[in-house]
Amino acid sequence: MTTDDDATALRLDRDHVFHSWSAQAHLNPLVIAGGLGSTVWDHSGRRYLDFSSQLVNTNIGHQHPRVVAAIQEQAATLTTVAPATANLTRGRAAEKVLSHAPDGFSSVFFTNGGADANENAIRMARLHTGRDKIVSAYRSYHGNTGAAVVATGDWRRVPNEFARGHVHHFGPYLYRSEFWATTPEQESERALHHLERVIQAEGPASVAAILLETIPGTAGVLVPPPGYLAGVRAIADRYGILLILDEVMAGFGRTGQWFAFDSFDVVPDLITFAKGVNSGYVPAGGVILSDAIEATFEDRVFPGGLTYSGHPLAMGSIVAALDAMADEGIVENAAAIGRDVLGPGLAELAEKNPLVGEVRGLGVFWAVELVKDQDTREPVDAALMGRIKAGALARGLLPFLADNRVHVVPPCVVTADEAATGLALLTEVLAEVAQPSRSPHHPFGASA
Repeated sequence: MTTDDDATALRLDRDHVFHSWSAQAHLNPLVIAGGLGSTVWDHSGRRYLDFSSQLVNTNIGHQHPRVVAAIQEQAATLTTVAPATANLTRGRAAEKVLSHAPDGFSSVFFTNGGADANENAIRMARLHTGRDKIVSAYRSYHGNTGAAVVATGDWRRVPNEFARGHVHHFGPYLYRSEFWATTPEQESERALHHLERVIQAEGPASVAAILLETIPGTAGVLVPPPGYLAGVRAIADRYGILLILDEVMAGFGRTGQWFAFDSFDVVPDLITFAKGVNSGYVPAGGVILSDAIEATFEDRVFPGGLTYSGHPLAMGSIVAALDAMADEGIVENAAAIGRDVLGPGLAELAEKNPLVGEVRGLGVFWAVELVKDQDTREPVDAALMGRIKAGALARGLLPFLADNRVHVVPPCVVTADEAATGLALLTEVLAEVAQPSRSPHHPFGASA
């Protein structure tokens, strides 16, 4: 592999590939040729410590040998089969997923990713309740299919509002409280009051489900305050409304738990997942149904399906990924890295750098919110975020940036030394941006 391969990859991409969420004329994508664990590299051998997990999905790291071998073995046995058939690998994948679900869940509807998992969960909720409306948060992202993108609260919803029956509310976010709260307890109480008033104003008998990311991810790693999720569950029960928890980004180890809701006093009615279930090695997602909802479709046809639902290659990768995560203590590693390295390190960064307004997170799921002024909390602008991205890449650190935030989201297999290295590089970048006279250092950028 050479720099010529990098140039060819970039030329072919820019000539022929249409990128998502982008103005095509202004792109200069990073070339990635290979990866292993928490590191990726280009064709010329320049290495990057992956603090993005790509799209917060390579929880098990790049090229985990057990998952790669499982895909190869399945490909040699049966590459594809219709979803209406029974397949041993698919059954085993469902069993592995359900082994981490709460009591009262015994079936999985497999999809091709997180968006269509949310799409089908919404459909199930509407059919089960006979109601129409879905209540979701403004600060959320649920995917880019018809109903999922309208359930999404951020800007991507607005040019895509073709689905019906969606209502939005403000969830808790104490740093930028919509409720004039000054404590986590106040934020929780007032956010719950607001949610209940929205439901009452919409007409509770018209609401099928409340759809929430357990911890909103792309919106800012917004860890819910004490009592919030339990309070949402109580509101849902009060009005006969289902609770769908979107675990697409937060699930399967990301927070140091198998599911993020394991850290909170709540059990949903439907659970959506994707990403970390097999780290995206083959596209896969799904909906875990409570037994009560599954029973709705015992004698009633569920009007939904996907050609590649339960695809054998995806199912083989799920079995191998979940086995490896359990055998190798990967979820526990994510918890320890958050507790011992990322949490303390980011707290120290927040104390020292005037750009840092707040840090928040769990496990290997953190956000650093950047502000121009810590008193006014005015977000930094896109130009400064661009400088941060350039500075990180120059040092061999692959970051995940969203709005005015750097999300610190390495794979769940990241080592303590790698996590410390990434924090040191991020600290240096932010110091350079705050004091532009500082020069960059390139410890991770040497050729392999």
